[in-house]
Amino acid sequence: MKFIDEAIITVWSGDGGRGCVSFRREKYIPRGGPDGGDGGKGGDIVLKTTSRKRTLYQFRYQKHFKAKNGAHGQGKQKTGKNGQDLVIELPPGTLVTDPDTGQIITDLIKCGETFVVARGGRGGQGNARFKTSTIRAPRLAQPGEPGETKTLKLELKLLADVGIIGLPNAGKSTLITSVSSARPKIGNYPFTTLFPSLGVVQTDWAEPFVVADIPGLIKDAHKGTGLGIRFLRHIERTRILIHLIDVSAIDMDNPLNAYNTVNKELAMYNRKLTEKPQIVVLNKIDLPDVREAAKKFQTAVKEKQVLLISALTGKGIKNLNSKITQLLDSPNEG
Repeated sequence: MKFIDEAIITVWSGDGGRGCVSFRREKYIPRGGPDGGDGGKGGDIVLKTTSRKRTLYQFRYQKHFKAKNGAHGQGKQKTGKNGQDLVIELPPGTLVTDPDTGQIITDLIKCGETFVVARGGRGGQGNARFKTSTIRAPRLAQPGEPGETKTLKLELKLLADVGIIGLPNAGKSTLITSVSSARPKIGNYPFTTLFPSLGVVQTDWAEPFVVADIPGLIKDAHKGTGLGIRFLRHIERTRILIHLIDVSAIDMDNPLNAYNTVNKELAMYNRKLTEKPQIVVLNKIDLPDVREAAKKFQTAVKEKQVLLISALTGKGIKNLNSKITQLLDSPNEG
């Protein structure tokens, strides 16, 4: 599986170059004095977001990164060359934390953002810097300062306007296929979706929006059951949620069973997820003998409007998109 959304890497910024001990020696200048130059600064480690990266897959094999050291100073007061910075490219939406403490170092959301995560060591001063009225021939120079070493945890949280959530086989992949150009794997068995899919939805009446298909949640997902909490993080950045429910799988004795199961897992993982605007959608309404189950559910979930769709045939999709754009354009959102 090539979708990698978590990685731990170690970075080293460059060491500063050492200063030079040197004396000017030229014909007819018997007392030229000290002329040792300073060492160059070590290279920084720079994190930069780019649209060229969509996952953290590159860090599956490469986990160590070292910037160039600064060059040593030379005679004739020549300063050593600064070490070249090392730029590590990341996908937008990458959260960088300390793996030991969990402290957030930076949260890179926008494309093109940069952050210096480890600064290169300062170059040492050459002996020309230590000449005084009383010390005419100093034989002292500074070593360069060492660079910084840091271990970083990278965590990708997809940037999407809308997240599609629900139990496995609710039809999330079919829905994202019907409303966008995304083509996730579709099949009639649990956990068809093994990693999130992003799709751009365009309408005739509003700005395009990005929708994410989140792999199916089951009971105790927040503890790691099924695909576990691995993909719950991708819901955190979404502005609204589509709660998709398979109408044909509704328990007539307990019609809110699937609905409550998913919402409970969201709350157990992060209480703030339950505060996001949620559009409740009953899918597969094209199947025979499901109208009674739909009515049972609508009666039970009194406080919410319930939309009926068929992701397979496209029935109700325009109404759903209209509801999504209405929420996204609401001044209370975003």
